[in-house]
Formats: sequence, C-alpha cells, structure tokens
Amino acid sequence: MKHDSPEFAAIAEQGTILRCQVGSGLHGTAVLGQDDRDELGICVEPPSHVIGLKRFEQYIFRTQPEGVRSGPGDLDLTVYSLRKWMRLALNGNPTVLLPLFVPESEIVAIDELGAELRENAHRIVSRVAGLRFLGYSRAQRDRMLGLRGKAGRAELIEKYGFDTKFAMHMVRLGVQGVELLETGRITLPVPEPWLGWLRDLRQGRKTRDEALEAVESLEHRLDELVRGASPLPEEPDTGWVDAWLVQAYVRAWKMP
Repeated sequence: MKHDSPEFAAIAEQGTILRCQVGSGLHGTAVLGQDDRDELGICVEPPSHVIGLKRFEQYIFRTQPEGVRSGPGDLDLTVYSLRKWMRLALNGNPTVLLPLFVPESEIVAIDELGAELRENAHRIVSRVAGLRFLGYSRAQRDRMLGLRGKAGRAELIEKYGFDTKFAMHMVRLGVQGVELLETGRITLPVPEPWLGWLRDLRQGRKTRDEALEAVESLEHRLDELVRGASPLPEEPDTGWVDAWLVQAYVRAWKMP
C-alpha cells in the first residue's frame, strides 16, 4: 500500500484533528542547523475507509525521497488514522504519545476532538508505556553499540568515537519514561538538568560510558515503576477509549 498517494494526502488533510512537532526540536535536543523537522498528525478517515472495502492507516510525507536521510529544513510527516494512533498509544509507543503532552506552541492544527484527546491523556496512559520506553531505549543502546540494525552515523563515530545521537535518544527515552510513570505526564521540552546533559552528550561532551551509566540507572527505576511503584493504572481505560472512538467517528462524519 502506498502511504504517500494523493488520495491519502487528501484524507489526512481533510480529516486532521491534531498535528504537532514530535522531533528533536520539541524535545529541546536539536543542534542548530543540523536537524530536520518531524511532525505527527492524527486524522479521522472517511466512512469508505472504515466501513467499506478501502483502508487508510497512515499517510507519510518526506521532503527527501525514500532511502535518503533527511537534513536541515526537511519535513518528515506521518499522519495516522485515529484508530491506528489509539492502538499505538494504548500500547505506550513513546513518539505516538507525544501529541498528548506537547505545549500549545508546538501544535500545528487541532480541533475539538483533538482537544478532547489531550484532555483525556490519563485514560490512555498506563504502566504498559513503561515497557515500551524500556524497549525503545534498549534498541537505541544496541544501535549505538552496533548490535542492531545499520551502522551508526559515520560522521559522529569518526568525530566522537560513537554515535552520540543514538546515545542521546537512549538516555532521553529513559528520562521521559521515568517522568511519565511517576507523574502521568511528559514535560516538553525536556527540563533541566537533563536537557543540558542530553545536549552535552549529543555534542560529544559526555562519554559513551557516562551515557551507559546514566541509562542503566534510569532503566532500573523504570523497571521498579512498571512492577508497581508507579501511581499509573496497570492498564489503560479501554472501556472509555472504545466508547469515545465510536462517538468521535460519528461526530466527525456528522451522522445523526
């Protein structure tokens, strides 16, 4: 399925209920002049793509063609159907959860349904998210260590001896996962003192061993929170979510 077709572009544009920045610029860890812009949107697809035979799960737009790394000034946009976004959010996907917590200044578009979604973050977030943050943090660590996926960014490895961007994301995910499970919220951008620490790490002013030591401590705390130390519910409120989704689609389709 082509996720960048004109048909999907129209569905995403016409049905958007919430769209915002989700990349390094949002987290505060961007390096001036080096980062692209990542945005995430949520849309209500038309009845033909829910009740009928057609399907829409996401629309993807990239300034650069597939296979080419994005650079300064480029836009990477993903717009999920509301149902797919909700499935990922209930499962605790770290990036997918960000629209619930971004400051208003980072919101590109929002309507009444998008506002309701943000107001009910506490019904969507649960201790399940802790497991996802742990998994994503460990994936970044494995990439930094060359144990998973493609080799790190050659220019960073040559300059600093390791991929400092993988390292930064590894620690950031630990920081944000702990905050989410302790408070039910994610502060954006990352607050100090961690923000300065992460920026130093990304620019090579922290060592790989310092990054690994930091993430080990954060993962230990996340594990404690997932096992029951967190005040968050063990599971999301799927009963509320299911009822709200039905009503959201009915309202968006303007059905009686």
